[in-house]
Amino acid sequence: MAAPIAQEELPILEAIINIRNRLTALKKNRGDYIKASDVNALYQAIVKQVTRLNEVRDDHTTYNNRLDTTLADVFNLLSLFYLTIGRTRECPATYSQIASMRQILDHMNESGIYNESDLEPFHKRIAELRQIVQQDAESGKHPVAMTTLLERQLNECDNVLRGLLDSLAVLSPELMPIHERLVNVRRQLVALAAKETASQAALALIPQDPVLPPSDDDLQTPTEASTFGVSDEAESKTPTKEVPNPEPIILPKLKAELKPLTEELRKIDSKRVDGRFMGPGGTFPASQAICSSLLEDCFDIVQEIRALAESKNVASSLKPIYDRLTEIRRELESLVMTHRWSLRETDLWNYSLSLQEIDKMRIDGKFVDAEGNRPVGQYVLLYLLRRCYGLIYRLLSSSEPVSEELIPIANKLTTVKKCLNEVLKYGGAFSPRELYPYQLALHQIDSIRKDGKFVGVDGSIPEGQGIVMAHLNECHELLEMLKERMDEGGTEEEDEYDETTFDTDEVSDDER
Repeated sequence: MAAPIAQEELPILEAIINIRNRLTALKKNRGDYIKASDVNALYQAIVKQVTRLNEVRDDHTTYNNRLDTTLADVFNLLSLFYLTIGRTRECPATYSQIASMRQILDHMNESGIYNESDLEPFHKRIAELRQIVQQDAESGKHPVAMTTLLERQLNECDNVLRGLLDSLAVLSPELMPIHERLVNVRRQLVALAAKETASQAALALIPQDPVLPPSDDDLQTPTEASTFGVSDEAESKTPTKEVPNPEPIILPKLKAELKPLTEELRKIDSKRVDGRFMGPGGTFPASQAICSSLLEDCFDIVQEIRALAESKNVASSLKPIYDRLTEIRRELESLVMTHRWSLRETDLWNYSLSLQEIDKMRIDGKFVDAEGNRPVGQYVLLYLLRRCYGLIYRLLSSSEPVSEELIPIANKLTTVKKCLNEVLKYGGAFSPRELYPYQLALHQIDSIRKDGKFVGVDGSIPEGQGIVMAHLNECHELLEMLKERMDEGGTEEEDEYDETTFDTDEVSDDER
């Protein structure tokens, strides 16, 4: 439960709520590009409130009230704005990435399912973000309060990461291979459980009424359609859609995928003697509990997958959570594929809020129903939740230092460069007319520049000039290489024509 707010902090809370509302309104405005000046003004406003807050608080006391949660929301959203305008190498942009990383590490710590290869990318990313924060702190580009806050958060992430690495350090070398195998098997099992549940949920997309023609309801999303039950009888009577009953297909396929994983677990289990793994020379290595609990956890998941296959779905009390997580996962996976063209980093804010709300519904790490029971389907929901956190972190990490306003130009240049590389790679006979579309595209982009720079709608210079110019110069270089190759090809053809003409003349003289 959040602590009460002190009287002197109430004006600060009101000001921070006002800033959050302004950020939310700016995020919802899809008609205009986000201007760096607007973001900077809101950033300066929140820094002013943080300075006021530091004056009324004790540095040695930990606070956790509504003001702190609201302030965290503002910093998270502001960080997404910095990514959107292309300032990815400034410390405010690191806040959302640190928060996302902390969520994933906390879930790893809770599940205990990880190995050193899983933790290595986080170790590198923390070092990269720390370097950004330290550079801003040394240059004085951002206030000390901001860099100190980020340093504290990075230290907290680093502490969690070190705790995870320390827990792996207690594993004896003899049990390391077994632990690696168990981690991999468990991941395959939870992925299989989620896939099986998704396959069963897809059955709800089949229309119930066999008489009516397809309507808008036939095009429902899985989340909407899953609220309606579909009987086998209704499926068999549908004359307009000859959809075979998927049960004979899904279950054998599930069993086929589950069988090798189960056999792998049994092989590992057979290495135990009296419930303990035996090492070389008949000794029992330390850290038995880690591998044994992980093995038992894998067997529990196998049993749950079989139960899901029989019940055909997650427990009805958990169905709304499953539907929402499935929808979020589908949308995030779509963004991973198309983020270069369609993602505005501030769009991730709503997904983060939804996941946090779902995460807070857990009690002692489990989802419960109205009676306080723990229904079946826990592993599936946790897998989907952690998968969504991972997708958000992936999107945040892949954000390029290019402003939203220059993204269309950068994408067009990337496409042109890819096409030119393909033409250069495969070669062949081509004419100036075939190169004309590429020349026209580059000319159009060149004509947008003013004094060698791409200028925004409001006359400002958006972030990412260097990256876009590098793409543009590379496209021009590729085009010149193609022109040279085309000229060389034309010269060789002329030489061959001259030689043929000369030989013909000689033959004519001999005949005379």
